[in-house]
Amino acid sequence: MALPYMTKHRGFPGRLPGTDFQFTVRRANKKGATPLIKRERFADRKHADKRADMGFMAALWDYFGEEPFERGNLDAGRLSWLFGREVVAAEDPFDPKSYEAMLRIDRRVAEASFPEIFSDDADFGFEDDAFDDEGWDDE
Repeated sequence: MALPYMTKHRGFPGRLPGTDFQFTVRRANKKGATPLIKRERFADRKHADKRADMGFMAALWDYFGEEPFERGNLDAGRLSWLFGREVVAAEDPFDPKSYEAMLRIDRRVAEASFPEIFSDDADFGFEDDAFDDEGWDDE
């Protein structure tokens, strides 16, 4: 059985540097994409989880900016922490179960939620040469 098509965002960080917080998946799920849902972010979340949200948002902003983007190999769990607030559907109708679903960053909401990302001295440890595509062959 062939895997569903999934765009791989080459050069996008695979995880938050120095952690196991995953930002991308290596291959499409043969059962189909995990649906995107809006997850509630409660005030008592762990600092590490909040930092992962901020790091992922920073990577999205750095890679896509305000342009619409395809969900592709972006991790559904990590996206779901931002979905419906900082990251919104860029098409109507929107299919939350599609790797080809188009999303966009709502800059106003993202800047209110993560002002650190939009400061001139923001640095999240993402280095251009740190993201190689080794092991990311198109299967």
